[in-house]
Amino acid sequence: MFPLHDDIQRLHGRPYVTYLLIAINAIVFLAEVIITGNFDVNDEAHKAAMDELLFKYGAIPSQVLAGNIPSVITSMFLHAGIWHLVGNMIFLFVFGDNIEDKFGRIKYVLIYLGWGIVAAYAHSFFVSPADMNTPAIGASGAVSGVLGAYLVLYPRAKIFTIITALFITTVRIPAIFYLGFWFVMQIIFSAMNSDSQGGVAYLAHIGGFLAGLLTGYLVKNLITGSILPTPQIRYPRKDRQNVANMPDMTVHTQPEVIKGPNFYEIIAEMPGLTSQTEIQASYDPNNQSVRVYTTGSRKYDINIRLSDVGDDTLKIDQIRYLNGVVRIRISKQ
Repeated sequence: MFPLHDDIQRLHGRPYVTYLLIAINAIVFLAEVIITGNFDVNDEAHKAAMDELLFKYGAIPSQVLAGNIPSVITSMFLHAGIWHLVGNMIFLFVFGDNIEDKFGRIKYVLIYLGWGIVAAYAHSFFVSPADMNTPAIGASGAVSGVLGAYLVLYPRAKIFTIITALFITTVRIPAIFYLGFWFVMQIIFSAMNSDSQGGVAYLAHIGGFLAGLLTGYLVKNLITGSILPTPQIRYPRKDRQNVANMPDMTVHTQPEVIKGPNFYEIIAEMPGLTSQTEIQASYDPNNQSVRVYTTGSRKYDINIRLSDVGDDTLKIDQIRYLNGVVRIRISKQ
């Protein structure tokens, strides 16, 4: 059961940090393949090179507990095989872009590494004494943190998933069920002592996931916008818009306005609406502003002032709503 993509729209451009993390992992893996002769344990020289690589850059539990954080960081970019790499990178690609979009690039990098560190400590604290000097590698601890945060921040997102059993098919699964099932399986495998039997650090998965859950909860419920604001798109100065908020505005982040040659597009977060029909928009030519408000039980009312309209007549062309995000396209007549 592999995820293909989700239906959450990003607000702030391409997820370059997620792309960069995937690229770094791929490049490091290519170097691993070259150095170890594609993990050839039958050749003494290649086996010695592989052991040196793992013990120098892997997260050895006894050293992790002694405070060797650099080895934890380097271990996040090592993988034991092509499917180990591909599995982690698929999950990072599908879920990481929206987490990067939510936190912003710099915070995302720091939190991603933090999740990996927590995962390494979770594994090191509970690993068996026989494995205290066995290196652990892989991005799965940090990626598990991404999954945990995603579950809290986007529980209703639909995950387009390919299922292979007696047949191959694709289904849309709500994130709360998809990621909830994934987490339960990690607990089951861990309880079966799969760490020592199969070489998979399930406790790292569990630790990273719980760290992501906690981070997502803090961001969603406790941390205000002044402490951890959602990043804003940066446009050339001439294209930046003056956005004036009405006193009763309750959206989570400041609306954004994209100015094209013959149109404007307004993007705003309005979570909790049950239908697109609840959203109304109107243009006031006297103030050169657009009012966006809702008619259902969840009340939003914002006023967005446009710039450089001149004498043009504007028309509301389209209103779209998906996963808490409203997009309004306005064209010049």
